[in-house]
Amino acid sequence: MTRVFDQEGKHVAATLVKALPAEINQIRTTDKDGYNAVSVKAFSKADKKNIRKIAEFKINPDTEYKIGQSVVAEFAEGDSVTVEGSSKGKGFAGTIKRHGFAMGPVTHGSKNVRKPGSIGGGYPERVVPGRRMAGRMGGKHVTVTNLKVLAVNDEVILISGAIPGPNKSILKVYSRD
Repeated sequence: MTRVFDQEGKHVAATLVKALPAEINQIRTTDKDGYNAVSVKAFSKADKKNIRKIAEFKINPDTEYKIGQSVVAEFAEGDSVTVEGSSKGKGFAGTIKRHGFAMGPVTHGSKNVRKPGSIGGGYPERVVPGRRMAGRMGGKHVTVTNLKVLAVNDEVILISGAIPGPNKSILKVYSRD
């Protein structure tokens, strides 16, 4: 992330996104698949040997696409975009970090400082499904909507606000036009 200054001198938080070279590898139609979409594969380098990600985008049935056609990110300044990606994985986390539970008493010999406490009563004599406990945190699919495109260069898109995932993660950026 970085920040840029607008015409009034206020700083705006922004994220730089690099557009990878991509091409269409499959076309889905209503007759065959039940919906209209194109499947796009992105490459990590220009030599097109390392496929990084395959994503699917819904399209209008009127538009013509061909398999192998190169796809270019065409955004203009001021466009509203949606960004999809995986959030940062944080590993195994306790209940305080994962769910915001309160800590137990620290003084008077208590050893119940970062423990979750009771997980249920005498009935139903089992752990109820959905009980918030310690476990893996992060690494989930996240969609952030209504982000503005601040600037577009050759391969770099400057998007306002935060986007999901760590640095160098693969994202799906699209507009709902």
